[in-house]
Amino acid sequence: MRVTQTMISNNMLRNLGNSYSKLDKYNDQLASGKKISRPSDDPVIAMKGIYYRSDVTQVEQYKRNLSEGYSWIESSDDSLDKVTQALQRMRELAVNGGNEANSASSRQALAAEVKQLIGHIGSLANTQVGDKYIFNGLDTNKQPVDMTVTTAADGQISLSGTYPTSTTYKPFDMQVSKGVNVPINADPDNIFDITTLNKLVSLHNGLQTDKTADIEAGIADLDNILKSVLDARTKIGATQNRIEMIDDRLGTQEIIANRIMSDNEDANIEKVITDLKTQESVHNAALGVGARIIQPTLLDFLR
Repeated sequence: MRVTQTMISNNMLRNLGNSYSKLDKYNDQLASGKKISRPSDDPVIAMKGIYYRSDVTQVEQYKRNLSEGYSWIESSDDSLDKVTQALQRMRELAVNGGNEANSASSRQALAAEVKQLIGHIGSLANTQVGDKYIFNGLDTNKQPVDMTVTTAADGQISLSGTYPTSTTYKPFDMQVSKGVNVPINADPDNIFDITTLNKLVSLHNGLQTDKTADIEAGIADLDNILKSVLDARTKIGATQNRIEMIDDRLGTQEIIANRIMSDNEDANIEKVITDLKTQESVHNAALGVGARIIQPTLLDFLR
């Protein structure tokens, strides 16, 4: 087969084009740190990358959910801690008021503080995280307690308004892992419901009207309410321990998922640099050889 100068030139240009293409590929890998810059470079790597990146994104979303869950749990526990302090103070006042040495005016002074503590507990029921009420189950946009305190002529009080009930309460579940939902709020029943708050009102009215029997009954009611609050805080603590373990597991999963994604997508920089230097040498050699091959012209043949 006859080989012409044109054939030699075209082959040289084609080979130089391929060499430039390889140099461009290595430069892209160095600049981006990735093995491929488009799916067509390696469809298998690209397809695996979609799955691995989806796993990483999923784990990151679960961790964001956990962060919000921590806020709810810590806010719930803090609010119930304040409720506990208020109830314990009421019990101190009730025990003091049950002392026969107290006069009617002294008990009325104690009743005034109990009234303020009842209002304080009502406000704690409306605790929010962001713009969501944490003690109203799924209905997080509506405040659970809308308390109105009415004072009669003799100083006794009564409550009206809206309050949470066990029949309307549904736990607010948060997805913290694949197929795992955890309730992150506390049940307001036996803490902020109207029946419980009315027991506190009865204690107030017993102090206000100087009725020892009502005061003693109020002390027993306070003990039961304190137990309900303690049970709720125990459940919150158990939930917090659980999500901490889930958080630890998600942290491990995130590390593994990122490592797998890195192994699939990230370029081996040392190898890329070596390949680039090798290709530069090959390219320079090709340019030198090409310069020698296409150097002769028609005038060179006529000499």
